[in-house]
Amino acid sequence: MATTLDPPRNCKLCPRLVAYRLSSRHDNPDWHNAPVPSFGPVTAKLLIVGLAPGLKGANRTGRPFTGDYAGDLLYSTLIKFGFARGVFDARPDDGLTLIDAQITNAVRCVPPENKPTPAEIRTCRPYLEKTIDSLKGLHAIVALGRIAHDAVIKSFGETLSAHPFAHGATHELDGPMLFDSYHCSRYNTNTGVLTNAMFEAVFASVRAYIDRNA
Repeated sequence: MATTLDPPRNCKLCPRLVAYRLSSRHDNPDWHNAPVPSFGPVTAKLLIVGLAPGLKGANRTGRPFTGDYAGDLLYSTLIKFGFARGVFDARPDDGLTLIDAQITNAVRCVPPENKPTPAEIRTCRPYLEKTIDSLKGLHAIVALGRIAHDAVIKSFGETLSAHPFAHGATHELDGPMLFDSYHCSRYNTNTGVLTNAMFEAVFASVRAYIDRNA
């Protein structure tokens, strides 16, 4: 099990991810190029779990969903539903703050082609488990995509067959409620798999659930 919430900067657990990270560090020495820590207060009632840092997004900036398209949709939605305050400017010093929410990833290092292997997801899961355990006031989790959903379900020791992923689905876990959403990637929005209205509907449900259980 992980003993800290976030991997060390030079985490060596996944050789393929280490090699990719070091290659990016060589090519772009001014980028973050390290495991990306969670963002948000420990008092969060909502945890948002993504897949992994994007090469030119969080891997570059060091903040989840910051620097690529997915962050534009996610943070604007969080602001709309009162989970964030300020102006999102796609850089970690934009002054934006999260309110009762924290954001993390199932895999903390950038994977080639944005596709972590099952072994890499499994190896990084203890950090997700520690993050979940650290949020004592947690009411809800939003999983962005199937990989994030599966990582959350396994973190709670539940079976995937009992909790199938589906956009808009909810799952009762030991404590928080899990809400599923398609990932807010540019590919999903460009192809119509996910619309802004569909994404906002998930967070409207989350907002209502947290307010009822506050």
